[in-house]
Amino acid sequence: MNFWTDPIKLAFDGLMGLFSSWGMAADAAAVVINLLGIVGLISAVMVLDILLVWVERKVVARFQDRLGPNRVGPWGILQPFPDIIKLILKEDITPAGADKVAFNLAPILSLGSVLFLWAVVPLAATIYGVDLNVGLLYLVAAGAVGTLSIIMAGWSSNNKYALVGAYRMVANMISYEIPMVVALLIPTMLAGTMSIKGISDFQLEHGLFFFLTPLGALLFLISAIAELGRSPFDLNEGESEIVAGFHIEYSGMKFGLFYAGELLHAFTFGAFVGVLFFGGYAFPLPWGATNAFVAVFNVLFKGMVFYWVIMWVKYTVPRIRIDHMLAFNWKFLVPVSFTLLMVTAIFHSLLKDTGFWPYTLGMFLVNLIFGWLLLEMLRSRGRAEREQAEAPSTAAQAAHH
Repeated sequence: MNFWTDPIKLAFDGLMGLFSSWGMAADAAAVVINLLGIVGLISAVMVLDILLVWVERKVVARFQDRLGPNRVGPWGILQPFPDIIKLILKEDITPAGADKVAFNLAPILSLGSVLFLWAVVPLAATIYGVDLNVGLLYLVAAGAVGTLSIIMAGWSSNNKYALVGAYRMVANMISYEIPMVVALLIPTMLAGTMSIKGISDFQLEHGLFFFLTPLGALLFLISAIAELGRSPFDLNEGESEIVAGFHIEYSGMKFGLFYAGELLHAFTFGAFVGVLFFGGYAFPLPWGATNAFVAVFNVLFKGMVFYWVIMWVKYTVPRIRIDHMLAFNWKFLVPVSFTLLMVTAIFHSLLKDTGFWPYTLGMFLVNLIFGWLLLEMLRSRGRAEREQAEAPSTAAQAAHH
């Protein structure tokens, strides 16, 4: 039974016994085993990243009514491996005048910033890297490393188009981090902790946070898509304006690291949506609380579901202008996020002692009413702008007659 509930502890004890039989000190053995665990997690995540390349290409093929990869392996599932070989064999080019250290370090940091996040993803009650009491703060800080890698890539390339793409992307990421942080404060307030594992465990006892704050989950998802730089927020890759953005000068496996980081980042944020708002490892299969393998399946399944949602948005919604994108954040998402946080805090304080069902239904209805009022305000604003736009033409027609 211990194997199903805590396989990591069983493996740790087995390796400790093995290393001890070789005469290795207990502290040194623990360090080696932890390093092996880190390498194992990174290897598993990178294998998952290879699978995501195939998934992305098959999904976009479905959206665009074509076949996608279907030659190498069953259903083309082995196609990513020739792609990797092709990237490795491509010539590695460094532009003249580029800052070589920053230029070569940027793609490593881009992928590394995503791998850092997996240190705090609770895959099961007994399978996680570290349970930080400021896990959500770590989530935001690790994302800042990705921002740093982008500005490094754009600046070090010695290319004005790369620099413009980097400036756009950084403006996008920094702007949308504000509603993301506010959205993260909502589960923090509801659970009373910033620990990601603590938030997941809290939902096991008190129900899914999605039913308490569906607008908070939607706000986090929108901010995550913007943070990823995926359509409709992918202005770093406005091909008609800046060619290919901050990574225009990269070739071979350096470009491959940027691409791999983008795909894995999208899946990772999908997993965080599942952990923070949809019960973590204990949902949808109820055995996740006691069976580590079911728990891992729950987390990865929800990560794939929301990764598909992110792809759905990317391949459906067209790219927007940068001024519209920033206006949408500063004039809409930021005030909405702060208002939602205050409304959630007020009704959480009023309803938290009323019992499970009155509290859950009350919080859900508050979100529905808030969303309805928001839609009505948007309709009123749109109607006013439409009337204002039509007014000059109406006056001109009256003058003509």
